[in-house]
Amino acid sequence: MAEVIWGLATSHVPSIGAAMDRGKTEDPAWQALFDGYAPARAWLAEHRPDVAVLVYNDHANGIDLDFIPTFGLGTAERYEVADEGYGRRPVPDVLGHPELSFHLVESLVDEGFDLTVFQELAVDHGFTVPLSVWTPDPGDAWPCPVIPLLVNVIQYPQPTAARCYALGQALGRAIRSFPGDLTVGVLGTGGMSHQLAGTRAGFINPDFDAMWMEAVEKDPARLAALSREELIRQAGSEGIELIMWLVMRGALDEQVTKVHSDYFVPASNTAAGIALFDNRAPEA
Repeated sequence: MAEVIWGLATSHVPSIGAAMDRGKTEDPAWQALFDGYAPARAWLAEHRPDVAVLVYNDHANGIDLDFIPTFGLGTAERYEVADEGYGRRPVPDVLGHPELSFHLVESLVDEGFDLTVFQELAVDHGFTVPLSVWTPDPGDAWPCPVIPLLVNVIQYPQPTAARCYALGQALGRAIRSFPGDLTVGVLGTGGMSHQLAGTRAGFINPDFDAMWMEAVEKDPARLAALSREELIRQAGSEGIELIMWLVMRGALDEQVTKVHSDYFVPASNTAAGIALFDNRAPEA
């Protein structure tokens, strides 16, 4: 039986990847952000899973805006890094795990989640930046195969927080029902509060972010009860990405151990957060 051993929530701001790619992580504007990643990176380096599932949204780079599925899952053996218009990031392509992917598709469809299945998919910064937050120097390959799980957060109507939390719970059951002896890490990405356009462009809400950071650990059902409109009001139009953290949290056990968290403002025009949870039962 497969086991979810940890969950990682992290922002996927493209400029975070650019700062890493251009050697700017120790610049005064960036150093505090990357210092805040260090404890999580050290712990993750010692707890490498066999496979990871990464919950993210595409930004019209791998998927055309004419076709935005509510939920999608990749089943490919390999995912190329997308060129987002200024050359692809200098990071490795991503190896998939088709066997676990097909099991997840079947299990989630049987639970009522009608997924779009991607046999080919290019992955953009929404996918590669979280991998870099986890592993800043991957060399020729990321630490393990990674399965993309896509969520629509860019076109109305986005799925509700409750639906995303339920998807995460179903994902956890699906992983645990896989017959192979695998350890699995789950990443939820996006956020935190930010709005990039309109009259509230530049909006950040640290108080809401602090509430979210605490509740995602201790009371995720509270967050799942938030409406789409309330999330956008409190976190900004792009802050609705936080629903992807709930997919990750739903895949974990009810009780988790927080390993590390950190919060940084601003990364570009975004509040950036990281939260790492150990999903294994504490030792007696």
